[in-house]
Amino acid sequence: MKYSLAIHGGAGTILPESMTREKEQAYLQGLKDALQIGEQILIKNGSALDAVEAAVKVLEDNPLFNAGRGAVFTHDKTHEMDASIMCGKSITAGAVAGVKNIKNPVSLARKVMEKTEHVMLCGEGAMNFAKLINTEIMPDDYFYSEERYQQLHQALAEDIILLDHYHKTNDKKFGTVGAVALDTNGNLAAATSTGGMTNKKFGRVGDSPIIGAGTYANNAKCAVSCTGHGEYFIKSVVAYDVFCLMEYKQLSLEQACHLVVNTKLKNIGGEGGLIAIDKEGNISMPFNSIGMYRGMLSHNKPLHVAIYK
Repeated sequence: MKYSLAIHGGAGTILPESMTREKEQAYLQGLKDALQIGEQILIKNGSALDAVEAAVKVLEDNPLFNAGRGAVFTHDKTHEMDASIMCGKSITAGAVAGVKNIKNPVSLARKVMEKTEHVMLCGEGAMNFAKLINTEIMPDDYFYSEERYQQLHQALAEDIILLDHYHKTNDKKFGTVGAVALDTNGNLAAATSTGGMTNKKFGRVGDSPIIGAGTYANNAKCAVSCTGHGEYFIKSVVAYDVFCLMEYKQLSLEQACHLVVNTKLKNIGGEGGLIAIDKEGNISMPFNSIGMYRGMLSHNKPLHVAIYK
């Protein structure tokens, strides 16, 4: 019985020379950990939905990635997180935006899907819902990272909004994590989670919690999770565009993903990438940036993780 799983941990100008060997290995291990947790579920005939949630939770719990515990600071020195999840079998979805102190935003997004008649909850309302269903809430210091705090001070000093990691070498990373999966029953699912942009203001929300932009899954064709400069992904409705190119133009997964990432997004200045799986278990992980934290495995392919081109 076939299954496939792919994950990402962000894309951008990720330069080998700006990374220590130890940090590089830590990122690769973080990706491996997430893939192995997801695979354990798929091997036991678990659902794609359970697999993507579990994989994303591992990445949310890892402070190296800009989601959950590793979320970047906003202008107001808080953490505002966004997440979404979608089931390809039922075409149902859940999302949260601008939530604070939530240990695993992707799990809260799933509760929105399963326990409400809505798709997206945001801000105070989402927090009230989280408390109502006893979602795990963590204190501010759980999300504190000295590196993230220094990124905020740099952004404040220069009065700019930073895309996660940024250095004077023009090193930048679009911090998002995500997973897509095909289970042994032929069902697809996708999930995405992010801490957004350093020094973001006014409750800014990117593509990650927006169904069709940052996340999409439909058993008819594919499951997609995106990472990049969210504004461009929203304007291009990237995740749904991949599905549409397959559905209406009969493009293959690889053709559709390549067209969206390397032509359509590039033409409007959008930088980033995506991971996608089709109903046959094929995986595509294109990106138009220098690097993308990514990994994949399937029933007939061993675990593989990578950062650079």
